[in-house]
Amino acid sequence: MSADTDDVGGPLGARWRRDAERTQELALPSASVVVSCPAPLDVGGLGRHLREILDALERLQRSHTCVCRTCGWPTSGALGQRLQRRAVAAALAPPARFSRAWRMLAQSADFDLGAAAALPAGEHLMGFNGASLAQFRAARRARRASNGLIAANSHFNRVMRQHELAYRQYPIERPWVRHLLRRNLAEYALADRIYVASRYVRDSFLDEGFDESLLSYFPLTPDRRYTPAPSAQSETFDVVYVGSLTVHKGVPLLVDAFRRLPHADLRLVLVGGWGTRGMRRFLQRACAEDPRVSVAPGDPLGRLRSARMCVHMAYEDGFAYAPAEALACGVPVIVSEDTGMKDLIDPGANGLILRTGDADALADALDAAYRGAVVHGR
Repeated sequence: MSADTDDVGGPLGARWRRDAERTQELALPSASVVVSCPAPLDVGGLGRHLREILDALERLQRSHTCVCRTCGWPTSGALGQRLQRRAVAAALAPPARFSRAWRMLAQSADFDLGAAAALPAGEHLMGFNGASLAQFRAARRARRASNGLIAANSHFNRVMRQHELAYRQYPIERPWVRHLLRRNLAEYALADRIYVASRYVRDSFLDEGFDESLLSYFPLTPDRRYTPAPSAQSETFDVVYVGSLTVHKGVPLLVDAFRRLPHADLRLVLVGGWGTRGMRRFLQRACAEDPRVSVAPGDPLGRLRSARMCVHMAYEDGFAYAPAEALACGVPVIVSEDTGMKDLIDPGANGLILRTGDADALADALDAAYRGAVVHGR
């Protein structure tokens, strides 16, 4: 049965979704809201997260304004032209100067400053971590009722530790999170409320000494288009990963663990794109050396529906939509202990939770799944 028709109360059933949506609604402010997000609406994890917040506000019929790169963002006039010129200059600059870390910091700051300069009216402001500092300061000066920080990640001290672990194991890319630490800590200090999407994120803030009364649980759900299609399953044993192809998402670890297995009908499909030359070289070499490995950007729905297993061994992920979407398609998943959606997994029934960074455990789990030891969710 699909997630839309199954009325069982377990993860991803219709009752589960209704309960999650009700919890979302209870977490939101009771008056007009401005929601700010640096990502385009419906694009990537942040864009989906934004969509869920806006949908909850719509269900409540609560007055709200969205500020993002596709709705409410000033794309014309002096501000928009200035940001466009900066983006073009960054794209044409030498790679050594404009590293991935610099680009992320500059993009976050540019969005935040632009949004703060044109902040719409609203009693409450909700903004995503890493891109809300100037807006929070502007809202304080305007004496708005509250600043709400949407924590897409665990507390940034944990993010930094986990990323450093990833890059020690796989020094393929340069770590970038240290450049954003100060900005995130300043946002925490200005937040009247922090919205967390998983127990993993909540616990990371509690571990840093935050009072639980400051935290509001806003659960996330996969898009309704993710439903099973049993007849589309591949004849080969396809292992699928969906997301950005980076070290901290566990991609090199997954590739290494997969390539230890000898089975000729195993396939590893990486649905996503790389952002650095180091990752491009690593994956191109892996694909050349092992034709069972491939990179296939594009819509993940078909790949997930035909998969036998979805793997998301991130070193840190506040929620992780992709494995939740796989479960909604009836595909079992393997995730790390540092993946927020792990609460949706019933180990041994619809997937496994493994120690973060453990390639040996992942290789053993994939081999066991191939031999039928993990129960499929179909």
